[in-house]
Amino acid sequence: MQFIDLATITVHAGHGGKGMVSFRREKYVPKGGPDGGTGGKGGNVIVRATRHLNTLLDFRYNRQYKAGNGIPGQSANKTGKNGNDIVLEVPCGTIVRNIVTDEIIADLLQHGSSAIVVHGGRGGKGNAEFATPTNQTPRIAQPGEPGEEITIQLELKLLADVGLIGFPNAGKSTLIASISAAKPKIADYPFTTLVPNLGIVRYKEFKSFTVADIPGLIEGAHQGKGLGMQFLRHIERTKVLVFLIECFSKKPKNDFEILMNELESYNPSLLNKPRLVALTKIDTLDDYARKKLDKLKFEKKIPVCQISAVSHEGIDSLVETLWQFIEIANR
Repeated sequence: MQFIDLATITVHAGHGGKGMVSFRREKYVPKGGPDGGTGGKGGNVIVRATRHLNTLLDFRYNRQYKAGNGIPGQSANKTGKNGNDIVLEVPCGTIVRNIVTDEIIADLLQHGSSAIVVHGGRGGKGNAEFATPTNQTPRIAQPGEPGEEITIQLELKLLADVGLIGFPNAGKSTLIASISAAKPKIADYPFTTLVPNLGIVRYKEFKSFTVADIPGLIEGAHQGKGLGMQFLRHIERTKVLVFLIECFSKKPKNDFEILMNELESYNPSLLNKPRLVALTKIDTLDDYARKKLDKLKFEKKIPVCQISAVSHEGIDSLVETLWQFIEIANR
């Protein structure tokens, strides 16, 4: 299934039904009073989050949504039936924004959470509502009110505990495939990952956490270079960031600083998240190179893990460290 995390659609609420002009006509009551009913209310457009979706793909092809109109009022003071609501299901983590005002209408995080995006118009009053002692036979009724209409943007931000950050081909996809059941595309060339991947990591017997792997960043990503910048929204909700750097990089500290600069250029608040460094592909090093790697430090109090997703070396320790970070973030 194609991954789509942005969509723009127009939503129309239903119009209210018009009121009716009617008079009671029965045997022995040749000139009964007004009995025109009120029109039904127009349907609302509702957006609801569901755990059963992970993409906004459906909204890429259908961009107009309209709720049902209210039914006109009827004689005998019968109110018209309300128009049917329309419910648009979106993945958990979807933000609904008014594209004209940029106002956030709803941020739907939990399964089942919902919001009315536009309200249906009220039904018009029938002539029975206009009867007065001085005007006992009103021949007027109201039209129904029009339903609201706006254009909205749906923006999906994945909900994950851990976000993986790194250059293309740093081993992010191999790592998420190693620690979870996710099956991302893996190859030995850059930009293998073209969309975010989400994996669930089992920890011990009854615990788990989620990891998001986004396309690799390159220097200048915040200026539009590469692919990763357009997907950084998917780590904004994460609790912990893991910087993956190849162990045989000639300038690992410089690599780390480039990644930090790109995050800061996108959203400075990302640097407030707890983080750690994972030096990847250590199965390619000899003993001398590994001892040299042991002395490598990046920031004070920032853990450095040495891992190989291929040989699984250091993976259990990494998962243990991540769980500790998540528990602290949840307090």
